[in-house]
Amino acid sequence: MAQHWQELLPIDRYAVTANGLLHDYDRKVLTFLYQPLIGASCVSLYMTLWAELEENRLWSESHSHHSLMNFMEMNLKAIYENRLKLEGIGLLKTFVKKEEDRRSFIYELQPSLTPEQFLSDGMLNIYLYRKIGKSQYLRVKRFFTEKAIHDSEFANVTKAFQDVFSSGHPSIHSIDEETKQDTSITDGERLIGRADGNSIKAEPIDFNFDLLLAGLHESLVAKSAFTHQVKEAVKNLAFLYGMDALQMKNIILSAITENNEIDLEELRKAARDWYQFENHDKLPALIEKTQPVIYQTSKQEPETMEERLIHYFETTSPLQFLRDKSGGAEPSKADIKIIEDVMFQQKLNPGVVNVLIDNVLQKTDMKLTKNYVEKIASHWARKNIKTVKDAMELAKMEHRQYAEWAEAKKTGKQTAAKKKPIRTEVIPEWFDGDDKAGNTKPSKTDGSQELKKLEIEAMLKKLRPHEVDEHGENK
Repeated sequence: MAQHWQELLPIDRYAVTANGLLHDYDRKVLTFLYQPLIGASCVSLYMTLWAELEENRLWSESHSHHSLMNFMEMNLKAIYENRLKLEGIGLLKTFVKKEEDRRSFIYELQPSLTPEQFLSDGMLNIYLYRKIGKSQYLRVKRFFTEKAIHDSEFANVTKAFQDVFSSGHPSIHSIDEETKQDTSITDGERLIGRADGNSIKAEPIDFNFDLLLAGLHESLVAKSAFTHQVKEAVKNLAFLYGMDALQMKNIILSAITENNEIDLEELRKAARDWYQFENHDKLPALIEKTQPVIYQTSKQEPETMEERLIHYFETTSPLQFLRDKSGGAEPSKADIKIIEDVMFQQKLNPGVVNVLIDNVLQKTDMKLTKNYVEKIASHWARKNIKTVKDAMELAKMEHRQYAEWAEAKKTGKQTAAKKKPIRTEVIPEWFDGDDKAGNTKPSKTDGSQELKKLEIEAMLKKLRPHEVDEHGENK
């Protein structure tokens, strides 16, 4: 993953345009529906770019990113990360032109989904429900709903066009070339109007659509039933609920109508019911997510043992990491609740949580203690730790302090945290030989660099014996 300064510099120029007119109603949609998912700073970036358009309709003047940093009191890294969030959720398209000494960007603002599209999306509405809770979700839903007209009480007497207007049916030959030219839109121009919001397309990497179609016999479901809209819904649901092709097959069969079509609402309901049945009436959990791509720092082909370990932390969900640490056994509900609460309340990324779990388990005899986990997690949240590498570095620096906290929890005495602990605790294999205070680690980490590599390699094999070969590389 390239660093932000490789993708964007303060001297780079940008101009803002919009894919059609943006309405004042969009502000309410952004505030109540999008903001809980992407954050206030992300919405602020969208609003700032939008404000540059309001005087000039669909195009703004060109400015430097340095001016945008000053306007928003936001550093370049934050602007870049918020830009990626806007792109990912479908609110922004970015175009770049590279010149000899600089780059020029065009930020094309996309209209938000309508409340109807958002609240019936099947993925975004679930994430919003999970984020703000039942009572707030119902409040937002009421805000965007209105009483419908009952057809049984009122008759539709609206006249059609042909009932009101008549036409002289002019001959096509009477339309001369000049008229055709005047009424046509030339290349490089577009009419000002309102574009439809783009729905989010989240396609799971490991979802095999061909296997799904092969498993559904033509006599059960016609291939014509898989319209573009149905395929997108299937991919989104598979991503949201973590389904494979065989599990999705049964969900689709339960959503077939009498006309041999796939009812999207029934499909979403069946998928939701399946997940809640499999997960004790719970909605999709954060603990099953992996490190966001924008916060991944490992190379595509990790070379050193440490890089392979970072890659493992970044590509493994906290739930799977707990399984791997226990040799494949399912973690307890209490352990899952602890980690999920940390991710939800402290907003720690999944890869960072993996480092936290590894660090805590080694210091507490493979036990997850709620207060101890939350204490370290809140510390990392205040330090704004976003990447696995930063988490590992901070854990090394604060190793002695965390050991004192662990000792305090173990003894149950307030004074225990002030005593100098005996340095006999087991530490993660990725720790360096010396800590930042100049203290020597236990004999477990003493020795040559080769010994350190062997320890990390052993850890990787222990965690994922079925996916790591003898060189420590993921298969």
